[in-house]
Amino acid sequence: MYRILLPVDTDESRALAQADYVAELPDAADSVEVILLFVFDESDDDIPDEYKRFNTATRIGAVRRASERLEEAGVEVHVLDESGDAATRILEEAEERAVDSIVIGGRKRSAVGKAIFGSVTMDVIRGTSLPVTVTGKRE
Repeated sequence: MYRILLPVDTDESRALAQADYVAELPDAADSVEVILLFVFDESDDDIPDEYKRFNTATRIGAVRRASERLEEAGVEVHVLDESGDAATRILEEAEERAVDSIVIGGRKRSAVGKAIFGSVTMDVIRGTSLPVTVTGKRE
């Protein structure tokens, strides 16, 4: 089984582009397993304990849409939520879950923006030896 880490944020269009990419891989329904990851940022630590149980990835529209798209294509999906720094958590989960690759959604950036490093996508690319596929938004 080929294991893919698919970290998504709240942008449904990017999440669908990522899911479409994976669903269109050869023999995806029979040979691909996806770990769909949503990382809550550190500001979510301010949520009172009695409300943290509601802080789950399945409440995020992008997670639900990407998961539905993959399931429709017959791809095995496991939804995972974590909290902390997104790039750090993505790299840690990739290692802990022994994935074969990462499929991440990139953002369009201006020429100046491309010269500034520090985005989650760049941190993930620089922080792993795994293959990383960067998809865009679904038009």
